[in-house]
Amino acid sequence: MTAFESIKQSLAADISGLNRLIRSNLLSGNPLMDTVIEQYLTTKGKQIRPIIVMLCARMFGPIDQKVLNAAAAVELLHNASLIHDDVVDEAKLRRNHPTVNAVWDNHIAVLVGDFFVSTALQRAIDTGDIRIIEAIGQLGKLLSLGEIDQIYNARQHTLTEDAYFKVIDFKTASLFVACAKIGCFAVEASPAATDKLQRVAQLLGLCFQIRDDIFDYFDAAKVGKPTGNDLREGKVTLPLLHVLRRGDIAHSSEMLQMVQADVLSEEQIAQLIAFARDNGGIDYAYRRMADLRNEAVAILADLQSAGVEVGALTDLFDYIIAREL
Repeated sequence: MTAFESIKQSLAADISGLNRLIRSNLLSGNPLMDTVIEQYLTTKGKQIRPIIVMLCARMFGPIDQKVLNAAAAVELLHNASLIHDDVVDEAKLRRNHPTVNAVWDNHIAVLVGDFFVSTALQRAIDTGDIRIIEAIGQLGKLLSLGEIDQIYNARQHTLTEDAYFKVIDFKTASLFVACAKIGCFAVEASPAATDKLQRVAQLLGLCFQIRDDIFDYFDAAKVGKPTGNDLREGKVTLPLLHVLRRGDIAHSSEMLQMVQADVLSEEQIAQLIAFARDNGGIDYAYRRMADLRNEAVAILADLQSAGVEVGALTDLFDYIIAREL
């Protein structure tokens, strides 16, 4: 059993309650909407984000209905963002299953995504905590800004690590931060502990996106997208960014000029991927994740000294960095 499987097992009853809550709140009475949603729910992911809500809440109190509503709100908003992203990206697969837009069309996919957003807000309201409602509302803004920043950077060929980290902080880490925040709010954790767990969650989210980006440099058919898909969309991620700016690597200036083209051929994409892999780009990305993890472990050790059980979050870092899917 992996560390993540162990975490899920320890939360099994609560995760089942979460999924019952989500399913019951997505029932609309409309045959088409219910059919699309039922099909979508059969392909749900690992639910890492609501698990973070539960883990943070469990450190300071019980996982009660308020925690479950908070976890459902963030999971529903996350799934809404995935459905909308698939429309924007014209994606045909997610988790090796056809996307909503691929099966039903963009019109229906957008409406289903909107339905998820509204249901997320309802679950946040049912917590009765204005801080959680505000966090969910702010999260929607950050997710949108992260995607817009990524599109802007791709069109403007902005090729800096600072710009990259700003994008992944908004589009991915902000969701993890919200999970920690609302989990703490739901059980009235202290402001100091809440701040620390928000930073841990931010570091976890950054690791998650860096690891996700690494998949694009290898045969990633099993995760439902072809190698080089980011480059096809004009997105230059950390492994390639690192090697492009190193003057000590042969052909770096040539590759830098190549990547700034508006359209890349399949041959050029293959060259750029090989350039990043062969010159230490992947190793560099892993080193950055290790640095982020080490910072988080130091914060968690401080919480541990105060008697808080934090082992599951450390295990979650190791799982995310080592994951193959």
